[in-house]
Amino acid sequence: MIIARSVSELRSALDTLKGRIGFVPTMGALHIGHRSLIEAARKENDCVVVSIFVNPTQFLPGEDLSKYPRREEADFKICELSGVDILFYPDVRTMYGEDEVRICAPDVRGFILEGASRPGHFDGVLTVVMKLLNMVRPTRVYFGKKDAQQLALITQMCHNFFMNIEIVPMETVREADGLALSSRNVYLNSAERQEALKLSAALKCATKMLMQGNTKSAEIKGAMEAILEPLDVEYVAIVNRAFESIDEVEIGNTIVLVAARVGTTRLIDNVWM
Repeated sequence: MIIARSVSELRSALDTLKGRIGFVPTMGALHIGHRSLIEAARKENDCVVVSIFVNPTQFLPGEDLSKYPRREEADFKICELSGVDILFYPDVRTMYGEDEVRICAPDVRGFILEGASRPGHFDGVLTVVMKLLNMVRPTRVYFGKKDAQQLALITQMCHNFFMNIEIVPMETVREADGLALSSRNVYLNSAERQEALKLSAALKCATKMLMQGNTKSAEIKGAMEAILEPLDVEYVAIVNRAFESIDEVEIGNTIVLVAARVGTTRLIDNVWM
């Protein structure tokens, strides 16, 4: 595995690759969910590139940038064991200069749900992803469905800018008890972790109601909100794949999303229907 820390090192390493490139951009603290992305990239491409970069422009003031989990040695080992060809590990000075051109999230879909709770967050996400895609020039790039709104906006960006890259959505990986894997789960103490299971329980409730024939968004959301009590819930939303609110679930075109704080930790989860 080649470890590249600068753009020139990355380009030199890329020059040694032949065939289709699968790319997995991450912020590190790799877990089984990340490994599932890497494994898919390994299976579907000739070469695999992974990036690890904790992107400061997507964190708002007061968020957990300084304490975001960093496990360099473990992450490098996971990448090596997973058959990664190139690990790109840049620092902030490599990725950003001064007075830069920025990519801005769309006025509507970029400022609802996650965008409403974290204004400016998606500007930072789209900017860093655009940089990484231009550096790596992959055939395919892999993202988890857990960050559904992020996935939708990156897909839109690639479409709007005519980027010839295939976006591959991957299913959310969960613990045996249903908790969606997240690097932020390490912040939870044992009691909070039990409380965090209310997010997946609420989504299971939504799925059960739909299977029983109830497609009314308001009724599904009401049942979910009852399960989530007494968590600090930021939103429960039912949208179509274009992230437009819908009154009734449309099978094959609906995402049910939830965001809540468990203690001081903010968690998100969703189910695609």
